[in-house]
Amino acid sequence: MTVSSAASLTDGAFSPRTGETGELMTETPTLLAVLLDRRGLDRYGSFRPAYEKAARDIDPQLRHSAPSRAQFYRWTNGELRSLPYTDHCRVLEHMLSGYTAAQLFELCPDRAPPSPQRASNGHASVPPVQALEPFQSMAGVEAVFVSRSEFAAHVKPQSLIDGAESVRAAGLSLNLICQQLPDQYLTDVITAGTRLTCLFLDPAGEAIASREREEEYEPGFLASLTKLNIGLLSRLRDRLPSPAQDRLGIAVYDETIRFNILISEGRACVVQPYLPHARGVESPTLLIRRGDEPGSLYPVFEHVWDALAKRSTPL
Repeated sequence: MTVSSAASLTDGAFSPRTGETGELMTETPTLLAVLLDRRGLDRYGSFRPAYEKAARDIDPQLRHSAPSRAQFYRWTNGELRSLPYTDHCRVLEHMLSGYTAAQLFELCPDRAPPSPQRASNGHASVPPVQALEPFQSMAGVEAVFVSRSEFAAHVKPQSLIDGAESVRAAGLSLNLICQQLPDQYLTDVITAGTRLTCLFLDPAGEAIASREREEEYEPGFLASLTKLNIGLLSRLRDRLPSPAQDRLGIAVYDETIRFNILISEGRACVVQPYLPHARGVESPTLLIRRGDEPGSLYPVFEHVWDALAKRSTPL
C-alpha cells in the first residue's frame, strides 16, 4: 500500500475508527506500536535516539527533529486523524524499512504485522539505478526519485564527481556538496584537476528571505546554513595548493530559486525542482544522462546553469 498525497487519507488507505464524539478509539494498537515494541523501542527514552540516528542518516538537516514525548504517544496510541509531517513519515519509513507511513499508522488488532516488502538483498524494494539500464530512457532521464533523500540512498555523489573534468552546481545551500562530501575528498579531486563551480542563493538577498517565509522558517535560518556552507568552501579553497585554487569557483545569485542542479561535465546531471511550501529534500529528483539523442534534457539544464552563472556574483 502506498500513499502519494494527503488525499489518500480519505479514500480508505488510512481509516482509523472514531467514537460517537469523534475521538479516536484506541483499544487496538497501530502497526507502528507493534513494530516498535518488537524492536524494544516502545518507550520514548529508547525510541528518541533511534529516531535521531535514522534522521541523520537521511539528511543532516533533520537533526533534532524527533517528536515530543506527547507526539510519540499519540503516534503509538492511534490518536492521529492524519499522517504526521512528511519528514516524520520519511524517518519512520527509514527506521521500519519495508512499510509505508500509511501502513504504520493503521490499526493492527491481532498484533500480527504484515511482512515488509523487501528485495532479496534485505533493503526496501526500490530499484537501484543499475536496474533501470535495460529500459529505454526518455529525453535522457535515467531515473526518477520521489525525493532527494531517496536519490541519496541509491546514488553516491562521489560517483558523479570521480574523474569529471568539470562539476557545476547551483541551488540554495548545496548540501550535497558541502555536507555530504568530505573536505579531503574535495581537496583531492580539485587538486587532481577537477574544476568545481558552486552557485549559492545569496544569504544576504531578498530571494532567500522569501524562501524562508515560504517554507515557514524563522528569518535567517536558510541564510545561516548557506553562509556556513559558503564558509566551508571558502576555507577549503584557501587551503588548496596555489595552482588549484582557481579551480574552485564560488558565486551567489539573488533571484527566485527554481532548481537545484548538479552537472557532471559530459556525463550526467541531477535536477530537482523547488516546490511551493516544501523543503528541498522533499522534491522529486531526476538523474539525466548526457546523450546525443534529440530532445535530451541534459543541454536544457546546462543552459539554465550557464544563464544563472552569468547573472551571479563571484566571491
